[in-house]
Amino acid sequence: MLKSWDINLRESEKKTLLSFLALYLFLMFVILLFVGVLYYVSQKEVMLQSKRMELSDLTNEHIAKLKELHVTFYKNKNYPRDERFNSAIYDSSLKQIFSTTKAKKINLYEDSYLEDGKIYFIKELESYYLGARYIAIEVDDAGIWKKKVYQDLAIYGSIVFMLLLLFGYFLLNILLQPMRNALALLDRFIKDTTHELSTPVNAIMSNIEMIDIDSLDEKLQKKIKRINIGARTVANLYQDLTYLMLSHKIVSHDEDVDVGLLVKERVEYFSLFLESKKIEFNIKAQEHITVHIDRKKFAKVVDNILSNAIKYNSVGGKIDVEVSSNVLSIEDTGRGIEQKNIKRMFERYSRFDPSVGGFGIGLSIVSMITKEYGLHVEIKSTVGVGTKVSISW
Repeated sequence: MLKSWDINLRESEKKTLLSFLALYLFLMFVILLFVGVLYYVSQKEVMLQSKRMELSDLTNEHIAKLKELHVTFYKNKNYPRDERFNSAIYDSSLKQIFSTTKAKKINLYEDSYLEDGKIYFIKELESYYLGARYIAIEVDDAGIWKKKVYQDLAIYGSIVFMLLLLFGYFLLNILLQPMRNALALLDRFIKDTTHELSTPVNAIMSNIEMIDIDSLDEKLQKKIKRINIGARTVANLYQDLTYLMLSHKIVSHDEDVDVGLLVKERVEYFSLFLESKKIEFNIKAQEHITVHIDRKKFAKVVDNILSNAIKYNSVGGKIDVEVSSNVLSIEDTGRGIEQKNIKRMFERYSRFDPSVGGFGIGLSIVSMITKEYGLHVEIKSTVGVGTKVSISW
């Protein structure tokens, strides 16, 4: 049941699902435990009630023997015993006179009770035989009733558990429906937005590429560069939205990708962004470091991390990129992120700084691609100092 849900659940839905299941299962366990204890106690009381008549008869037989011993005590001083039960007598101050019971202490305030596999029956004597005011009878509990109770609890408990689980399933569907409707509405909006962006983005990018920047005066060059930066920003957003909506239809073409060369290509693409924020960029890459992956997908991973490093960096900041034997790290001197939010950075639509634009899908795409290829992503960040993202393979 739950496995079929997992395919379509997003991280936010999974968290809601797990939280609800944990609470629901805990409440189910408490309710079943409470009902089970009540049932056990009631069945024990039923058993004691059924035993009272039998124990009362045994007690009366023993009282008759005590009466006889009381009369003939000067001749016979042996306390009467019976193989069917053990017994004890107490005086009016509850002090033990004599006992053959296994228990060291008997609760004389109860008329009957069960303890340590023994059933005790207590009766107050009408006449003081041998100075006794109370008599207690001890017999073994066969435990047949207990086995039946456990059997009933196992059978009926399982049935009730399944019914409650089924009820929880429908309740959870009702609980998740508003969230699913909201996310479906957002997905539909993104699909429509992506469709509408396609033509104008391609037109803007094509026309900018055809402009001979060097032939223009300095002021016009700056304007064209700003237009180019805006167009590339929209183009990146368009590509992310397209990948997000169509990732399940994209066919991968895996190959050995030179990480250093790819990073340098992507940095060149973002050169206008770096120049506009006066960000110092340093790259330290070992040669011929490769990873077997789809080139476009890996480029998208690098693009989204670089884009965030630029977007959340300060003017005049710095970005350091290092490529070693099995690690690509990108470190910026930006505003950083609080530790409590780091784990949530890969959730779709998660944004922690409303002053910066975007849908909050870039790192979600990074997570999707790295999980697909078994890459490990680690984020270290300090507020006001910067963030370092490392990808290892």
